[in-house]
Amino acid sequence: MRLVDTALLRAKTLSGSRVAVRNRFGIRLASTSPTSRSSTSRAYVYLATGLAVGCAFGGRFYESGFGRPENRDAPRWAIAGTTHQSSGRKYADEKAMLKAVDELRILLGQDAVSVDKSDVEEHSFSEWSTSNTEVQPVAIVRPKSTEQVSAVARVCTKYRVPMVPYGAGSSVEGNFSSPYSGICIDLSSMDKIVSFHPEDMDVVVQPGVNWTNLNNDIKDSGLFLPLDPSPTALIGGMVSTNCSGTNATRYGTMKDYVVNLTVVLADGSVIKTRNRPRKTSAGYNLNGLFAGSEGTLGIITEITIKLATVPSSYSVAIVTFANIRQAATAASKMIRSGVQVAAVELMDEVQMQIINKNGGAGGRMWSELPTLFIKFSGTAVAVRDNVKSVRTVAQLFDCKSFESASTKDQMDALWSARKQALWASLAVKPEGTEVWSTDVAVPLSRMAELIDISKERANKLGLFNSILGHVGDGNFHQMIMYNPNIPMQKKAVADCVNLMVEDALAMEGTVSGEHGIGLGKKARYH
Repeated sequence: MRLVDTALLRAKTLSGSRVAVRNRFGIRLASTSPTSRSSTSRAYVYLATGLAVGCAFGGRFYESGFGRPENRDAPRWAIAGTTHQSSGRKYADEKAMLKAVDELRILLGQDAVSVDKSDVEEHSFSEWSTSNTEVQPVAIVRPKSTEQVSAVARVCTKYRVPMVPYGAGSSVEGNFSSPYSGICIDLSSMDKIVSFHPEDMDVVVQPGVNWTNLNNDIKDSGLFLPLDPSPTALIGGMVSTNCSGTNATRYGTMKDYVVNLTVVLADGSVIKTRNRPRKTSAGYNLNGLFAGSEGTLGIITEITIKLATVPSSYSVAIVTFANIRQAATAASKMIRSGVQVAAVELMDEVQMQIINKNGGAGGRMWSELPTLFIKFSGTAVAVRDNVKSVRTVAQLFDCKSFESASTKDQMDALWSARKQALWASLAVKPEGTEVWSTDVAVPLSRMAELIDISKERANKLGLFNSILGHVGDGNFHQMIMYNPNIPMQKKAVADCVNLMVEDALAMEGTVSGEHGIGLGKKARYH
């Protein structure tokens, strides 16, 4: 392995056997006994190559040789009504891919390689994603160590076979689609806590560790990973998409919690981005390079995560408004006024109707008005003062109601509508329809305007849509229901999404605040 910590590469011994141990918190760890030293001396060359390819392809794993077997000289696929063509690259044909699969069976064992039809289909399609492709991987491999991932990469590079890392499959922009077939590398079996350092407030994990399970495992230490994405998300995918979730207003995004990464590059060489200090000014910020790269530069196989202290007090408030512009503007004002909030979430009146149509949430029905869901955390005194400050701001914007809670059951009940938003949308959608969920982010001062424009445009097109947003940091989602079997309707949705992205860019925003690029926004990547 290579440790990339300064402008020079230093060899680092990290490969070896793993044994299970437990620390004083009773957490099961997988420790590493160094046994060998990599002799690879070209890590920077491959990193630079990966950079160039990643920039060229945007949302796919490092493309060392990708292509549909039936048309490998000029593969094409459609994204939001746009056709893309590769640059005349030659890729592995079906025969070469199957040879690679046979070789991987020998290296990893029969049980680690699957060509089962249902398994392949499961790793090719997601109900959450609007960018599924008809092309499927030829096989699913399930490595259990960095060394095995390295072996997979070497074989795939040898035969020019595409590699697509796969975690929990919860992404929504086609991030794990396999448009050129190839090998899907399922990292969910790499689910060990490698080491926990409570005194240093960090933990080393494999990419298949679920973030909610991690927080449960370390809860007795008084520490936690404070992000709040999908409860099914795995940490490798969280880093690869630089995810955030509802707590981003206070705690930021996943890149803010990455201390170092172990990464397998396309040729199978292994690098470590840095050591374990909280900060360094020595050399390139490779953590920032790999976080959000969606596998285009390498496969992340180990992550050291910075942890935060669990707050002593919490509170939740919900505030309703007459219209969505008032709600969004009030949210921006709350942030600009300096009130310390952990989360500010927006659901429009349509999304609240969806919650009620699905039977309500938290044992109640809800006012069908644009609603802010606000979370507070800190000391008891600070939380109490911040709730008062938010109430004052909300009243400046003529809020219709303000309700707060501080006991766990009450807070869970108030927050339940926000947690169930996506599930409720999927549950009530008419048979034969799909939900196109997309996101953008803009400066806070432009957020209310863009939400208004996006909602009005979808309404004029006759599209059933709702707004859901992490508006505390200028990021929001629009969910649009449509029938994929009606070409004009599907085109209308694609046009609507593309125009929202164009508007966001014109407002100095980004095509995605947290979903990532994948295939869905590859054509619009900025």
